[in-house]
Amino acid sequence: MEVLKVITLAVILICFVMLGLAAQILLKKGGRFPETHIGANKHMKARGITCVQTFDKMEQAKARKEMRFKELKKEKV
Repeated sequence: MEVLKVITLAVILICFVMLGLAAQILLKKGGRFPETHIGANKHMKARGITCVQTFDKMEQAKARKEMRFKELKKEKV
């Protein structure tokens, strides 16, 4: 029975927290979820630090530019 009380209390606390976050987002002018991505941090950008996914996308774009598919010719076998 005590475990059930603890679980119920935990669920109720989580519900209050979620309602508080939702109210803050809905009622605040321009409210939205905070951006936690490294690429959105202005201090990291100033130092030139990016996340691995962003770095990978930039490198793939560079590789695509270097590969000129239109200039490739088919070889006869």
